Amino acid sequence: MDEIVTLDAVALANTIKSRQVSCVEVMEAYLDQIDRMNPRVNAIVSLQPREILLAQAQALDEQLARGEYLGWMHGLPHAVKDLEPTAGIRTTLGSPLFRDFIPKTDSIMVERIKRAGAIIIGKTNVPEFGMGSQTYNPVFGTTLNAYDQTKTAGGSSGGAAVALALRMLPVCDGSDFAGSLRNPAAFNNVLGFRTSFGRVPSDLQELFSASFAVHGPMARTVPDLAMLLSVLAGYDARAPLSLHEDPAQFTESLKRGFTGARIAWLGDFGGHLPFDAGVLELCRSSLKVFADLGCHIDEVVPDYPLERLWQSCLTLRSWLVASRYREFYDNPAQRALIKPEAQWEIERGLEVTGRAIADALSVRSAWYQVVRALFDKYDFLLAPAGQVFPFDASIHWPTEVGGQRMDTYHRWMEVMIPITISGCPALSVPAGFNAVGLPMGVQIVGPNHGEMSCLQLAYAYDQATGWVSRQLPARLSEEICSPVSQESGAYSSTR
Repeated sequence: MDEIVTLDAVALANTIKSRQVSCVEVMEAYLDQIDRMNPRVNAIVSLQPREILLAQAQALDEQLARGEYLGWMHGLPHAVKDLEPTAGIRTTLGSPLFRDFIPKTDSIMVERIKRAGAIIIGKTNVPEFGMGSQTYNPVFGTTLNAYDQTKTAGGSSGGAAVALALRMLPVCDGSDFAGSLRNPAAFNNVLGFRTSFGRVPSDLQELFSASFAVHGPMARTVPDLAMLLSVLAGYDARAPLSLHEDPAQFTESLKRGFTGARIAWLGDFGGHLPFDAGVLELCRSSLKVFADLGCHIDEVVPDYPLERLWQSCLTLRSWLVASRYREFYDNPAQRALIKPEAQWEIERGLEVTGRAIADALSVRSAWYQVVRALFDKYDFLLAPAGQVFPFDASIHWPTEVGGQRMDTYHRWMEVMIPITISGCPALSVPAGFNAVGLPMGVQIVGPNHGEMSCLQLAYAYDQATGWVSRQLPARLSEEICSPVSQESGAYSSTR
């Protein structure tokens, strides 16, 4: 494996900027890595022709030679989540309905990634319409876990997480409604950051009420995560509720002391949530790391009925899904191409009344106040980033967790929902592995708009644990070469 792909994104960006390595060399190294790894896991789809990508890399080398440095992602290969429009590159949403759809324009997020100098090489695989935390679809098939190719990658940013873990990409973008950044990060031993609503602007859905789904970065290190967030974040007039705060804040130092920081551990929410054997115990074991950082940790059960949260989420999610996909459902021929879980969402959404929507929104507002009050006492919340370990990739979704039957296709992800509904940022960090080598993670949750504090705590935790580099996927361990010094950004060519 080429030494280039072992570099963290920050170190790689430094070597490109200083012209220790060319954009062409970087592109060749990553395309070679994709050729080695992707056929085994199916993480990257709609990969563009090598000659076109190398020509784009050459053009960026020429710009750099003229002193025209575009930004932090200058020359970095990047594949965009396949829910996001990319001009001139197929965007399928994992659905046969969009199998041949080629957008004419980029989304706001893709515009920013390109403006920072990245080369869009293709897309990362997703579940159909991004629904469900299992990345399979009838267009491209199933994405397999980086650590065990018989297991699921999670989702819906499953392709992104696997591509990161197997060093096929330096950093990745993703999105999250009910855990789609946090779950695949936990399942593949990388980092995923669900941001506050408005932190990363988007105009892909209704602009004022669709505040559940957000965009965010994925990475192998916290500095990489922060740097990508600095590219993605910032106000855009096309997204009127986007935040005006300067995204340059995320380029600042992440070092901070945590002596005396107060953390509330949510665990299983007072016994409300079931877990498969070993998951909760593994997540709980990470608390010692936070305690060693100087944090004071209390086990807390929020004073609010979680079933009410779940039901309100079901109502609002189905309503939003039906609003977006009803036109396809109403056509019988197109409806036949929609997976059963999506049809179920649409059908529920079509039955939702205005009163039900108002009631669900009231629940969300009440829950936000409960969480806000928690942050009057605590600096952070911690919660597991899953209720099950990665499961068999041939199963669409777990029907049972911890001996309890799951009544919907996504109930096994319920631990994500209280965080989603709160609107707070949540950063999934690795928590370790079970006895058979399957990963899990924990969510670091900050107050609304508290992304920087989440990054700082995650950085301290990651420095103490080093899970991403400490336990590599077996496929990488077979091929990896000795890493270079990443603090200095030095690069010693293997060519």
